[in-house]
Amino acid sequence: MARFKKIEVLCKMDAAPMVPVFYHADAATACAVVKACYEGGVRCFEFTNRGDFAHEVFEAVVKFAAKECPDMAVGVGSVVEPGTASLYMQLGACFVVGPLFNPEVARVCNRRQVPYIPGCGTVSEIGAAQEVGCEVCKVFPGDVLGTKFVKGLKAPMPWSKIMVTGGVEPTEDNLRGWMAAGADYVGMGSKLFPKDKVAAGDWAYVTEKCREALGYIR
Repeated sequence: MARFKKIEVLCKMDAAPMVPVFYHADAATACAVVKACYEGGVRCFEFTNRGDFAHEVFEAVVKFAAKECPDMAVGVGSVVEPGTASLYMQLGACFVVGPLFNPEVARVCNRRQVPYIPGCGTVSEIGAAQEVGCEVCKVFPGDVLGTKFVKGLKAPMPWSKIMVTGGVEPTEDNLRGWMAAGADYVGMGSKLFPKDKVAAGDWAYVTEKCREALGYIR
């Protein structure tokens, strides 16, 4: 069961509008990354459902975060069907993110009052997601759709809460561009966690990048 209520997760996103996106097959590495992000000010962390037995690593991360990162809401990403969403919610996922919009995922998440953030690439998809209770929609892939898409969407639908993922970088120009266009949150993966830094266990680098990126966003 999720450690945080739906409204608490959404408030955490408002307070720290960057959601790191990360996967690693080694639980110890994943836990170290979560801790580094937490120390950098992150309060919502997305562990992606990418590899075999990813749910076992996720379980270890959730238990670790409950002790070492008490204010961190850990969610799951890359969810495309309701069965996977249910599995991860049973393991304590505080929110569910997908690369696409599946209304059946919205149904199982709504039943447990867990935020569902679907990936959307059109204005109609975002509208349909909002109709089934998605408070936040993920504009994906961000680098393909671009800032003009976000700005154009927000003009007729200013109530929309948008998280941009894909092509987001922890640089001042990139982040200011997305926020100026109207993005409410950003999801960030590989640019925040260079492979060489992860391999070297340079967690101080990750912490500083998180702190720096959040500063640009604010």
